[in-house]
Amino acid sequence: MSRLDILPFPFVLLTFVAAVASAAGSGGVNAPEQVDKPYLILISIDGFGADARARADTPALDSLAARGVTAAAMQPAWPSLTFPNHYSIATGLYPSEHGIVGNNFPSQDREGWYSLRDRNAVENAEWYDGEPIWVSAEKAGMVTASYFFVGTEAPVQGIRPTYSYLFDVDVSGMTRVEKVLEWLALPDEQRPHMISLYFQYVDDQSHYHGPDAAETRAMITEVDGYVAKLLDGIDELPIRDQVYIIVVSDHGQSLYYAPDQPYVLDEHVDIRDARVVQGGNYVMLYYDDPDERHLAVLVAMINRTWRHGKAYRRGDTPAHWRTTNDPRYPDVFIQADEGHAVVTDIGQVEWLSTGAHGWPPEADSMAATFIAAGPRLPQGKTIGEISVVDVYPLMIDILGLQLPDGYAVRESELVGILE
Repeated sequence: MSRLDILPFPFVLLTFVAAVASAAGSGGVNAPEQVDKPYLILISIDGFGADARARADTPALDSLAARGVTAAAMQPAWPSLTFPNHYSIATGLYPSEHGIVGNNFPSQDREGWYSLRDRNAVENAEWYDGEPIWVSAEKAGMVTASYFFVGTEAPVQGIRPTYSYLFDVDVSGMTRVEKVLEWLALPDEQRPHMISLYFQYVDDQSHYHGPDAAETRAMITEVDGYVAKLLDGIDELPIRDQVYIIVVSDHGQSLYYAPDQPYVLDEHVDIRDARVVQGGNYVMLYYDDPDERHLAVLVAMINRTWRHGKAYRRGDTPAHWRTTNDPRYPDVFIQADEGHAVVTDIGQVEWLSTGAHGWPPEADSMAATFIAAGPRLPQGKTIGEISVVDVYPLMIDILGLQLPDGYAVRESELVGILE
């Protein structure tokens, strides 16, 4: 059996940092009709659940919420993992629509694999469908920039942000913020109107120590300091009254209830012929030549012997997961209930981290953060639950851009919220 295991903490590929100017799109110059448009900064704090601000001191984020709009929760897409949800935020599409259906998954012909560990795959535009916000902006002649965000390292539709960097874990949060402020101080023609900014630190600490640990709480406050630095810098710029800030996360974080008592697949079913992707609270089984009867027996056996999760055939998953029969999805999905674990063999238990995500998106602990503030947004308003796919159309409205052909805006409390 080939096991393509995903450890329950992020594997970060160290790469050189390189600023690049996209040859396509805006060409690095704002079109005349875009020069006077607002400025939008999309900040992602990985693993920063809807309850994260209650765990630590976050004066900058609290101030931003007080002068803007906060969602009670933002539900991630399934699976509640980093890559699919970031790209859903960027495109307004579910993973089944934009193609990034996990952190690790095969091509439709199952000859190749996408992996967050594989820089060649991450930079290959063939994996990415949909139209991320920076591509929408660049196509309209609007300069964009990114200090890290899923999808910005690949030339989607032949376009990358005008200014962008390859992900490097060693770049400090302050360095990222200072570069954003430098971009915002550029001359009108070169100044990016749409900027994405990513911080992985809270997710890292939560995986290693748990979401309530002192180390995680300290990191939440540290990242809030990065936001404070950004907000203070913006206040000193002539364009300060034209700037919108949207703070999001891709998912929340939780603890395993009993990490030493997982459901162990090898003790119940034979999966030796499967290629396996696993994360501690889910397992995905891919077969080169699936035997339908074998898969039916396997799913039935798991569901008879497991009280804290469920196995599904592809195509039989819950409707709200919005999966399809696309071969990028596994032949068998095995999803643990919130707080519970599933592993292929007992030896995998040692890899279960203290904090984790990857449970069903409707689980309360998986709820993500959404805060937005800017000139035309109401102040001090709290709305109900939204979805990660609801952010993209709001960004389009803020920037005064056109939605891509065929894009359908989902009903949410963000629709028409601009005053």
